Amino acid sequence: MPPARRLTAILAADVAGYSRLMGADEERTHERLKAHLQELVNPKITEHRGRIVKNTGDGLLAEFPSVVDAVRCAVEIQRGMGDRELEILEDTRIRFRIGINLGDVIVEEHDIFGDGVNVAARLEGLAQPGGICVSRMVRDNVRDKLDFAFEDMGEQSVKNIARPVRVYALRPEAVAQLPRVGMPIAMSRRRHRVVSPITAAIAAVLVIATLAWWIWPPMRSSSTTPAAVAATTSVAQPLVAPRLSIVVLPFVSLSGDPDQQYFADGITEDLTTDLSRLENMFVISRNTAFTYKDKPVNAKQIGRELGVRYVLEGSVQRSGNLARVNAQLINAETAAHLWAERFDREMGDLFALQNDVTNRIALAFHIELIAAEAARPTEHPDALDYILRGRAARLKPNSRNVYAEVINFYERALALDPRSIEAQTRLAEVLADRVLDGMSNSNPSDLARAEELVGEALAASPRSAPVHFAKGEILRAQGRFKEAVPEFETVLATDRNNAWALFALAQCRLRTGSIEDVIPLVEQAIRLSPRDPNVGLMYFRIGEVHLLQSQADEAISWLEKARNANPEYSFVRVFLASAYGFRGETRQATAEFAAARRLTGNGSPSTIAREKATFVGGFSPAIRPLLEATYFAGLRKAGVPEE
Repeated sequence: MPPARRLTAILAADVAGYSRLMGADEERTHERLKAHLQELVNPKITEHRGRIVKNTGDGLLAEFPSVVDAVRCAVEIQRGMGDRELEILEDTRIRFRIGINLGDVIVEEHDIFGDGVNVAARLEGLAQPGGICVSRMVRDNVRDKLDFAFEDMGEQSVKNIARPVRVYALRPEAVAQLPRVGMPIAMSRRRHRVVSPITAAIAAVLVIATLAWWIWPPMRSSSTTPAAVAATTSVAQPLVAPRLSIVVLPFVSLSGDPDQQYFADGITEDLTTDLSRLENMFVISRNTAFTYKDKPVNAKQIGRELGVRYVLEGSVQRSGNLARVNAQLINAETAAHLWAERFDREMGDLFALQNDVTNRIALAFHIELIAAEAARPTEHPDALDYILRGRAARLKPNSRNVYAEVINFYERALALDPRSIEAQTRLAEVLADRVLDGMSNSNPSDLARAEELVGEALAASPRSAPVHFAKGEILRAQGRFKEAVPEFETVLATDRNNAWALFALAQCRLRTGSIEDVIPLVEQAIRLSPRDPNVGLMYFRIGEVHLLQSQADEAISWLEKARNANPEYSFVRVFLASAYGFRGETRQATAEFAAARRLTGNGSPSTIAREKATFVGGFSPAIRPLLEATYFAGLRKAGVPEE
């Protein structure tokens, strides 16, 4: 007779860092965990019509007839744990990681087995402390029933599972922001319930039995089947590292003065925060990272212990009025150094210095990490693979071929996952940017597609900074600069390090008449990303402003830098032609204008009238007299006819 089977929602939970907590304070950790299980976890599972299949020492396995109930239960447990541990120091807090899967399982009297159970355990291993990870089947079943914003972590290859698993995460901060979905049970640790002697005796017997089962291997091995052992040990297997996963180890102070350690610690904390804001990043919390402070660094071991692919480490040295910060990125799988950078700064304002250094490291690191992940060989690429490849290609200097390559990657990502907000957003952005850079073969069709994609992304994620950036780029490409300003301000309110939002805002300020705001914004963008492959656009904007202010020498200096950084921008050459003409250098002016027309297949306006028709409309009335007195005057001296 075949074994009994049923479709069930499986919840796997364990305590993050349980061995470390027990090593620090064994008795108190045990008592606190026991109280959490008795007063919160077990009642919540019962309340949501679930049953505990078995305890695993520092965790448990439960099943639910309803996947909605399972997810609700997980959220209420995590919310309840946050409340119950609020007064405990962060480094010693008990935090559960929870994984939920919906699968067909083999049912025995006191256990369940099968891939469905193993996947739930793997999902639990991918979850952050205080967070929840679910499979695609779970997410699809609850997406229209529960208003929880799961983050797509892409396809994950997990141990002993033949096919990659699509993973969706509800991070701890997202759980904390959710409205309360149920009344907390026994949240206050100050008001202890009176427990009867009989109840206490029963609880003690149960705890002793559970501990004996967990601690004494012969007892387990003699009474369980191989399948049961596999299901149990799967919960404690090493974590599967998400693609963009990292721990920022505490930076080392080399100053020889213990009182200066605060500066290194501040850089570590700021980097952890900044990297956490990057899209699809999985960043280990600073509390866990600081447990490695003053210990020898073994990148491979740390990667295995924390389930991350990358380790960022560094040092800080202060001498007199100077500070030197070194940072290096290490592949935790191979211990190979992928990137290293040194930053030398004058002390001055410590807050400004710390902010500047962390911004620079975060941006440079992000570029290197995306390139490293995109270069990983993948036999069966999924949507996230194509997104990462598109992001890596986007780091090349802009050209028609690069735009075509990037768009192709994002289109393939959307073909695999039409609901991917990131693919929609990035494709919309790059279509708009192709128009802005004068490299589109059809501005109307590119912008129409971009608007459609952003509309879908905004409906699904109305508060997403990347979506608002893409919308701002579309408005900029349409010449609607005043409407674009609040989009870029929204981005910068949540991501102050977004160099391209600063750059785009600068153009909007120029076009709407605030010319004095432009250069400071662009200088900040260059400071944040000085080695950006498309930094030539930033040089151009500064040169444009200098020309409008009749400062021909400064304009030519910046515009030449822009042309040299990327010779394929036709509009840079047109402005350079005007600047040369304005200064009376007719030969150079004529050569640059001819080069601009060649780049666009002679599509660049060949008369002043045509240039005004396509260019002036986006400027405010306050700026148009400056255009006439400088830009158009220079083009006339370059020999461009009026009609």
